[in-house]
Amino acid sequence: MAPAVRYLTHPQILIEPIKGSRSWSLNSTGASRVARLASRHSRLQFTRHIVSSPETTAIETATPLAQALGLTVDVRENMREHDQSSTGFLSKRELEQTSSAFFSQLERSVRGWEAASAAQRRIMSEVDACLDRDLLGDVLIVGHGGVGALLYCGLSGRTIDRDHVQDMGGGVWFKFDSILHRPLTGWQPMEAL
Repeated sequence: MAPAVRYLTHPQILIEPIKGSRSWSLNSTGASRVARLASRHSRLQFTRHIVSSPETTAIETATPLAQALGLTVDVRENMREHDQSSTGFLSKRELEQTSSAFFSQLERSVRGWEAASAAQRRIMSEVDACLDRDLLGDVLIVGHGGVGALLYCGLSGRTIDRDHVQDMGGGVWFKFDSILHRPLTGWQPMEAL
């Protein structure tokens, strides 16, 4: 039986406008959700590889899970969220407008952000690189909602569309086949693991 691959987004974050988003941490709710999953990790028991984005929120999600399973975290730069550093912190309204443009103008850099199509190629290529080896168990990839949506669209053979962004506030996952690279589930809350 082929190993299962799960892509898990980090849960709720502590927004700190004066810091770059790559340095933001999980808030107390997000950290509690990760701690609960690490304490019961039933569906993760066959996980033998944990891969993470280098961003703090992803590492803070991946590390307790890896420790609970007796594994190490493989941190990979190209698992990061799409680059939004050109705009810095945006108000909720500005972020919504810019995100909508990001998901609708796929080949264009919106306000200096990494183009959606470029971010999708990056995340798809990095996932392929992670899975292009002999896997002796399931794989958990810990990342972010934006590139997670781009990955889901790419694996599903669907056009990039904001409708495929998980809307549960983070801390959600989907499973896909490690051979065919096709989703086996839709987005589900981490409590379902």
